[in-house]
Amino acid sequence: MAAYTTIDNPEAYFQVKLYTGDGSTVAHTLDGDTDMQPDMVWIKSRSGTYSHILHDSVRGATKELKPNGTNAEGTDTDGLTAFGSDGFSLGTGGAVNVNTGTYVAWCWKESATAGFDIVSYAGNGSAGLTVSHSLSAVPKLMIVKNRSGSYSWAVYHGANTSAPETDSLFLDVTDATSDRLAEWNDTAPTSSIFTVSDGNSVNNSSENFIAYLWRSVQGFSKFGSYTGNGNADGTFVYTGFRPAWILTKETSGVASWRIIDNKRDTINPAQTNLYPNQDSADYTEYPIDILSNGFKIKHSGGGQNESGASYIYMAFAEAPFVNSNGVPCNAR
Repeated sequence: MAAYTTIDNPEAYFQVKLYTGDGSTVAHTLDGDTDMQPDMVWIKSRSGTYSHILHDSVRGATKELKPNGTNAEGTDTDGLTAFGSDGFSLGTGGAVNVNTGTYVAWCWKESATAGFDIVSYAGNGSAGLTVSHSLSAVPKLMIVKNRSGSYSWAVYHGANTSAPETDSLFLDVTDATSDRLAEWNDTAPTSSIFTVSDGNSVNNSSENFIAYLWRSVQGFSKFGSYTGNGNADGTFVYTGFRPAWILTKETSGVASWRIIDNKRDTINPAQTNLYPNQDSADYTEYPIDILSNGFKIKHSGGGQNESGASYIYMAFAEAPFVNSNGVPCNAR
């Protein structure tokens, strides 16, 4: 039997929300049975070619960043305007609320229990800057954005390579992983700090940065890797829960980042993709089966299953495989 979860109700820390825009100011309530006040909301138009929009409570509700671009932080009073006790409020901006447009919002609550921390820091331009975090565990995923300048989103993933602190990916581009000193200073993060070098994306002097950090939590979140087999009966990836949200990226070659979730596809296969590095609308390709304890690739496409290629993933739970009372969940 699999290890019991530490979080019985993932909806307390992560939820997916689908909605249709109405072009007027509106408050949206999350659909889960448990109320959750989000600290980060990532919104994407499903029906139009608008940028991804990301807001968090540390920078302030109206401060937006665009994961598919290098733009510096902007203020948008027509975008997300407030975080509610169980949802969020929107203005009339087309990227988040054009009339009759369809949208998805991915919502996280910052919590040491759920292994998610949002950290704001100022750069000093000197390699070896250490930044404190509150995970009380070693981060498995770090995404850093220069709020002040037009630079890429730097990504550290603990399963990227055998020495992930020496390598970098960038969320807004399709590039393969590369051996770089400029981001993580070839220094592994610890349970209390992470280290950045002097690269523009992570540590320009007198500029401001935001970092999103996660650790793996049994039964709730997982940040790992897998190898493609080039077969339509593709690789199975064990997570220890039925995923609500999965992001994948080929690290050994040029390929888009891809996100699927449990709301845009409610039955298997899940194949409605959005690409963090593009402003494109929902696109149907690359089917995946979401299972009670992980996910299985169901295609031979290079973007997720090229034979011998390396991939990373991050996933969050809809339901733990085995709850704290030893009761297993069902496949969908």
